[in-house]
Amino acid sequence: MTSVDRNKIAVLLKEEAGKTVMAKGWVRTKRGNKNVAFIALNDGSTINNIQIVCDMKKFSDEEMKPITTGACICVTGQLVESQGSGQRVEIQAEEIQVYGTADPETYPLQKKGHSMEFLREIAHLRPRTNTFGAVLRIRHSMAYAIHKFFNDKGFYYLHTPLITASDAEGAGAMFQVTTLDISNPPRKEDGKVDYAQDFFGRQTNLTVSGQLEGELGALALGEIYTFGPTFRAENSNTPRHLAEFWMIEPEMAFYEIKENMDLAEEFIKYLVKYALDNCMDDLKFLNDMFDKELIARLQSVISTDFVRLTYTEGIDILEKSGRKFEFPVYWGVDLQSEHERYLVEQHFKKPVILTDYPKDIKAFYMKQNDDGKTVRAMDVLFPKIGEIIGGSQREENLEKLQNRIAELGMGTESLWWYIETRKFGTAPHSGFGLGFERLLLFVTGMANIRDVIPFPRTPKTAEF
Repeated sequence: MTSVDRNKIAVLLKEEAGKTVMAKGWVRTKRGNKNVAFIALNDGSTINNIQIVCDMKKFSDEEMKPITTGACICVTGQLVESQGSGQRVEIQAEEIQVYGTADPETYPLQKKGHSMEFLREIAHLRPRTNTFGAVLRIRHSMAYAIHKFFNDKGFYYLHTPLITASDAEGAGAMFQVTTLDISNPPRKEDGKVDYAQDFFGRQTNLTVSGQLEGELGALALGEIYTFGPTFRAENSNTPRHLAEFWMIEPEMAFYEIKENMDLAEEFIKYLVKYALDNCMDDLKFLNDMFDKELIARLQSVISTDFVRLTYTEGIDILEKSGRKFEFPVYWGVDLQSEHERYLVEQHFKKPVILTDYPKDIKAFYMKQNDDGKTVRAMDVLFPKIGEIIGGSQREENLEKLQNRIAELGMGTESLWWYIETRKFGTAPHSGFGLGFERLLLFVTGMANIRDVIPFPRTPKTAEF
């Protein structure tokens, strides 16, 4: 083949016509007649295909036959101004090499619409679709933007353990990590499993949150963030839950609840603006194909101040709404998605930050208010999603923390190190968690959380 360096299609589409180029990628479609064939080629670098024009005087039917939807090819030719609409330049093919064929009878991604459910069954191929190419490019951009935001603000990226002996949320929905023979584990005299013989010498689990270890980092480095996989063994088959997902958890020494809210609002606006500034081709595709209000909704978030109100004020609004909710509303209830979305989408029509929740529905580590009933929690609620960020000021008072742990009947053996930080140089501190996939649901307009992660892990599903 002619010796030319390969360029990505995203680059070629911006180049000036009049030179020899090489493109490699997968065939989206092929059409034509006995005189000319048109191939739409995509290499994953952009939502846009480049058109390959094949003069059939240069290519035999035998050469063109294996070039079908899904085949992988290398094309060398002249980059010329496009005759048709829809693209500025195209490639007049001079040589084509087929790397891999795709049998039209068995290749599942033929040129037709596919349901999201069907694509989940072929997650090994779905990144090749326009939709999932767009989602995965946006996912990358959002991950990069998260690191950039915190780095530019002077935060330190802390790696917290994936294997842990503590349950940060006190929820108990954890995946166990063990090297014991589960069909015949060693047992103590009382019949209980003898975890002293396990790899770590104790019972361990996959983490549900990096927060507790993150707090330790913040009480030394000032401002840190974690960004890694987290695991919840909840039997939740909903469009908003995964068993394995990614979480961003900043923790900040000397931040009280107001600074925590300010950071959460600044952070999420930064990410949405970054997507609008850097992912517009993909956003336009998703806007046109799935959610006609997507771009307008993203733009509205960065141009509006989030509403801030207490849980008690929120309950009052819900009770007076006249709306019949599936889950009844009363002070002390753990708000459901329908309640959160009513406040955001119907009442205020903008994002809401709710604070000062009843302590009985929140985790042990949240700072208690003087009223004895509420804690300095904060949840950021978004349209279409409900809760997208959850956080709080942390309880720095040793006595109050110990009393709360005792109230909840939690064992302190695995939390001794966390409690001890309140003995040595304790300080006011705060933090929050942003579910990465929840953010991506909002930014992409996708309806199901299984469609914003490459290989979803849900109850009874661990394929691929």
